[in-house]
Amino acid sequence: MEFALSEEQAELASTVRAVLAKQDDPDVAWATLCDQIGVPALALPEEYDGAGATFFETAVVLEELGRAIAPAPLLATVLATEALLAGGSEDAKARLLPRIAAGEVATLVLDDGPVLDGDRAAIVLAIDGDDLVELTGATATWAESMDQTIRLARLDRSSATATVIGDGAAARARAELVGPAAAAVLAVGLCDRALRMTVDYSKERVQFGRPIGSFQALKHRMADMLARLEIGRSASWAASYALATGAADAEELTRTAASYCLEAASHLAGECIQLHGGIAITWEHDAHVVFKRAHALNQLFGAPHQHRAALAL
Repeated sequence: MEFALSEEQAELASTVRAVLAKQDDPDVAWATLCDQIGVPALALPEEYDGAGATFFETAVVLEELGRAIAPAPLLATVLATEALLAGGSEDAKARLLPRIAAGEVATLVLDDGPVLDGDRAAIVLAIDGDDLVELTGATATWAESMDQTIRLARLDRSSATATVIGDGAAARARAELVGPAAAAVLAVGLCDRALRMTVDYSKERVQFGRPIGSFQALKHRMADMLARLEIGRSASWAASYALATGAADAEELTRTAASYCLEAASHLAGECIQLHGGIAITWEHDAHVVFKRAHALNQLFGAPHQHRAALAL
């Protein structure tokens, strides 16, 4: 059995990686991903101006965004898109999904906490009891966070208009699986970034006349980082594929992937800092960005122990 990306999926990953490597401005990068690759349209049916692919192709892009630690609004948009596909009325899907496919940022309000990209979303959906609603006129205020590459905002809904556009239960059920699966994929990308940074540094840093990467004790630790990365990638791919195909064990695979990948990200972030030594605790080095992203991902859609507890029910 071959468990790997197809030629088209590998090309998608390579293209996204090239765009992120060339563009330093997050807004320009997002515009390029939308206009040239059609990232937000990947998992949308063709009848809504989408590419007709699946959530798995979106996951391929998310892994690259995780590797680059890019502050793109794809996570928020994916949550809103999947909720709308699962619970939205046909009229709502026909009206909103082409806008999302064209690159408009969308977000989904699940609870009373901060909302992903709430201050720059053109389309704001919310789950109110049994209803999926569209909010217009809500006031968004940027919310400071430890990891500023994941943008959060607080919404004041006191003057907003809520229009019922679908089934809230179906939308919530889908979002509560897509969120952890997406976080797992982002965590895998982050693990890859942490490992690559550490290996590259170990080849350059010389101690006792030798690159520190030649010391066996450090080789063992980096080998362990690689093993955790590859196990996490397999788990996240399995979960993403299950969600894309509607497999019966999608929830089990998603909880497993989220639990493992989020813990792996925290572990690899810690190893990245320790194996870089003193330079890693300076603001000038990117190790602190890796650390912040790892711990932020653990807070978005449930911590590892919460996903394990859900599996045990």
